[in-house]
Amino acid sequence: MQNLTIWDLLLTPVYLLVLSAIAHRQRDKRYPAGHSLRPYFLPGLYLKFGGAIFIGLLYQFYYKGGDTYKFFHHTLVINSALSKDVGTWLKLITQQPVENNPELYKYVSQMFWYRDTASYMVASIGAVFGLLHGTSYLPIAVTFAYFSFTGTWALYRTFVSLYPALHKQMAVAFLFIPSTFVWGSGVFKDTVCMFGLGWMIYTVFRLFIFKDFSVKNTCLLALSFYLVALIKLYILMAFLPALVIWLMTTYSDKITYGRLKSVLKTSLIFLAAGTFYFLLQVFAAEMEQYSLDNLAQTAATTRNWIFYVSEQQDGSGYDLGEFSPTLTGMLKKFPQAVAVTLFRPFPWEAKKMIIMLNALEATAFTYFTFLAFRRRGIWPTFKLIGKDATLLFCLIFSLIFAFAVGITTYNFGTLSRYKIPCLPFYGAFLVILIYEGKNRTGLRTTQGFLKDQGVDSL
Repeated sequence: MQNLTIWDLLLTPVYLLVLSAIAHRQRDKRYPAGHSLRPYFLPGLYLKFGGAIFIGLLYQFYYKGGDTYKFFHHTLVINSALSKDVGTWLKLITQQPVENNPELYKYVSQMFWYRDTASYMVASIGAVFGLLHGTSYLPIAVTFAYFSFTGTWALYRTFVSLYPALHKQMAVAFLFIPSTFVWGSGVFKDTVCMFGLGWMIYTVFRLFIFKDFSVKNTCLLALSFYLVALIKLYILMAFLPALVIWLMTTYSDKITYGRLKSVLKTSLIFLAAGTFYFLLQVFAAEMEQYSLDNLAQTAATTRNWIFYVSEQQDGSGYDLGEFSPTLTGMLKKFPQAVAVTLFRPFPWEAKKMIIMLNALEATAFTYFTFLAFRRRGIWPTFKLIGKDATLLFCLIFSLIFAFAVGITTYNFGTLSRYKIPCLPFYGAFLVILIYEGKNRTGLRTTQGFLKDQGVDSL
C-alpha cells in the first residue's frame, strides 16, 4: 500500500519550517545567548524530525508497511467522517461504542484497533494533528516528533537541575541516543509515552521538590499519567516503585541521625517492592495479562511464538533459554533479560544492517558500563548509588523496565523500539557515575543555578 503521496512531499517542508520557527522563538525566549542549555535545544528537535521522517521512509520502502502505517490507516478512516458529519467524527475520536451509535459501523468495520483503546488513542491523536492538512502521514509524524520532544526536553531539564555541571553529558543521554530519537519520534505508542514520561517526571519534581503546586503542573501531571497508563501500563509498573524510592530517599537525606537514615532507606526498598506488587494486583482487574498469576505464562507463551516467527522470517530472534511459566521461573531469567535489553544484540548476532546499528549502540552501553565501574570501583559505586537518590531511581527504573521488555519480546528489532523508555535513564545513570565529582551540587545550589539560568520557566 502506498501510504506516502505527493502531499507528503509538498507539505512536510512547510510543517518543518513552521515547527522550526516556533522552536526558534521558544529557544530565543527561554534560552538566550550564553545559556548553558541553548546549544542542545534545536539539534535535539531536528534529530526528532529526522527520526520521524526516517521511520516513515523505512516502513514504506523497506518493510512495505508496519505498525506506524496501521495507525495512519485508522487516522485516515477517522478523518474521512468529517466530510459527512462532525458529530460522527467526534464520536470516533472519543471512541464511542458502536452498539449505541450504528452510524459508526461503516467506519469501525474498517478499523482493526477500534476496541483496542491503547492503539486507538495514537490514531485519534494523529487524526487531530491531521486536521490542518488533509491527513498526510509525514506532517503528522513530524508533529508527533515535536510534541514528543517537549516531554524529552522537560525530562532533560529535570536532570540538569540536579546536575548543572553535567548539562553536556546529560544532553547525550536524553537527546542524542539514536534509538530514542528514531523510535520515539514517529507515529507510535512509544512516541506518546516518551511525551508522557518526560512531563510526568518533570511535574512530579516540580510538585514535590520545588513545591510548585500550580494548576499547570497539576494538569500536566494528570495528562501525562493518563496517557502512559492508557497506552503502556507496564511503564508505570516500573516507574512508580522507583519514584517512591526517589522521593522518599530525597526527603530522608534531610535526616541527620545516621542509623535512622540507614533504617529508613532499607525500609524504602521493601516499600518499593510492595508498591510494585500492589500495582500489579490493582491493575490486574483491568488488564488481566499483567496479574502475577498470568504474567509468567504470558511471557513463556510469547517467548515460544515470537522466537519461532522471528527465526523463520529474518533471524532477528533471541532466546533466554527455557523457563517454567511461573513467577519464580521468570525471575530466574532476570540477569539475562536485563542484559539483552541493555547490552545486546552483540555485533555477531546482527544479521541485518538495522540490527547492526542496534548492536553498535548496545556495545557503547557495555563500554561505558565497564568504564563507570572501573573509574569508581565496584564497592564505591554501590556505596554512591545508596547515597544518591537520583542514581538509585535511574537504576531501579532501568532494571525493572529492562527485565519486563527483555523477558517478553524475543526479537531484537522489536526490542529496539520497546526499550527506549529506559535508555535515557540508564544513560543518565552512567553519566553521573562517570562524570559527577565527589562534591554533589546541593539542592540549594541547584535552585540558584535554575534562577540564574532561567531554567525555572517553561
